[in-house]
Amino acid sequence: QVQLVESGGGLVQAGGSLRLACSASGRTFSDNTMAWFRQAPGKEREFVAAIGSTGDNTAYADSVKGRFTISRDNAKNKIYLQMDLLKPEDTDVYYCASRGGSLPYRDRDLYAYWGQGTRATVSS
Repeated sequence: QVQLVESGGGLVQAGGSLRLACSASGRTFSDNTMAWFRQAPGKEREFVAAIGSTGDNTAYADSVKGRFTISRDNAKNKIYLQMDLLKPEDTDVYYCASRGGSLPYRDRDLYAYWGQGTRATVSS
């Protein structure tokens, strides 16, 4: 069983930055692929970024590529999402997700464990 807790959301102006963090419980963190997804009210949860178990493999949605950076610290059982050059359309609830494996999967149906989410709001 894996428990995930997100933090770091908040309100920021367009062009600003936020850093989200996700803390994971469980001894198998270093064996797991981790990812960030986001969801707006009435919309499907969409892929943002993923990172493989070793941190060597990453994947990003086209909409955030070049602005967001995913990273992990296996010693601390944490992943991060550095969000720069934020836009109002980045306003969403951001969810951390986990699954076994080493590849940065994009499909939300492949993830077994989810956090409760943290809200990021970008004002124009």
